[in-house]
Amino acid sequence: MATGRVPTTANSPLTAKGDLFGYSTTQARVPVGNDGETIVADSSTSTGLRYTSNFAAGKNRIINGDFYINQRSFTSSTTSGTYGFDRFRQSNSGGTATQSAQTFTVGTAPVAGYEGKNYVRMVTASQSAAGDYAGIVQSIEDVRSFAGQTVTVSFWAKASTGTPNVGVGTVQGFGSGGSSNVVTSPAVQAITSSWVRYSFTVAIPSISGKTVGTSSYLDIGIWTSIGTTLSGLGYPAVGVQNVTIDIWGVQVEAGSTATAFQTATGTLQGELAACQRYYIRYSSDGNTNFDLIGPFGSAASSTACYIPFINSMRTAPSAVDYANLKLTNNAGDTPAISNITALSNSNPMTTLLEITVTGATANRPYLFQANNNATAYIGFSAEL
Repeated sequence: MATGRVPTTANSPLTAKGDLFGYSTTQARVPVGNDGETIVADSSTSTGLRYTSNFAAGKNRIINGDFYINQRSFTSSTTSGTYGFDRFRQSNSGGTATQSAQTFTVGTAPVAGYEGKNYVRMVTASQSAAGDYAGIVQSIEDVRSFAGQTVTVSFWAKASTGTPNVGVGTVQGFGSGGSSNVVTSPAVQAITSSWVRYSFTVAIPSISGKTVGTSSYLDIGIWTSIGTTLSGLGYPAVGVQNVTIDIWGVQVEAGSTATAFQTATGTLQGELAACQRYYIRYSSDGNTNFDLIGPFGSAASSTACYIPFINSMRTAPSAVDYANLKLTNNAGDTPAISNITALSNSNPMTTLLEITVTGATANRPYLFQANNNATAYIGFSAEL
């Protein structure tokens, strides 16, 4: 027999679909790995090959899928549209829906080898109408994302009791001046009271022939309660539910298989920078008189100052949020702040703030400080 000839069926070492030929002293079987795993060289194995989980950065288009980044110091909210953990916003109507930040007891995170820190909890109560709903949503920038592709949405979830449903829905939003939204939802999944990973395969429609406007997006929604009004529009038919559901490890990737969970960038610093494209907060960091911004001049009733951003934002910030701030100077002046807004000539790298005050002295330099409060902050939003 000529050397290098492939074995016949009768003497082949392969026994299962997906097995590969390897070699040690003779040809040998490399058993097929699990769905989503990749093959790597490993000299410690008999064939020099083995399958391993795919932890490649960049495959997950969800930012902060492990809920580690929490610039807003979010604890809980009942208000629709509120951002909790970075990049995730609450969406609800009817009854009461409470989104809250939870912390894993050390050693209890759902994935061995990935010690998650935080997870999100959604509690719905007193919902009963066809128009009621509750869930969390992340907007992926640009409706071109995954257009015409099959994607897999995966996450771990558990219920406090029973076997309620969860559902995934995608919305292609074509932005200002663009085509009408397109809603796509796969099947609904019943969950248990233990942490289990669930995956949903979604065929994202093509955008051929559509008009893409300004600030387009692809929404990924995880829904814990949905009445027939929304399910009739294409959202997942979860049903109206009054339940407590916990969620962690959200991933959206190309293909029809859920691979090993990985954050979008693979590093904490990378995730923070990715989050800061949409929201940046400067805080007192626990110091009661921390100087947030450098000195600038003032008129009697208002002043303006430029603030450079740590990272480039998606666009010029559209909203400013703040608390417990003051202006002060060496002369002891402390004019009262009544409003802070971002002016129109802001850009993704810096913003021009207008600070409306009473009691300031014109042309006198001031410092922007925490007002004797360790939780002082100022934040800038360029969310979709």
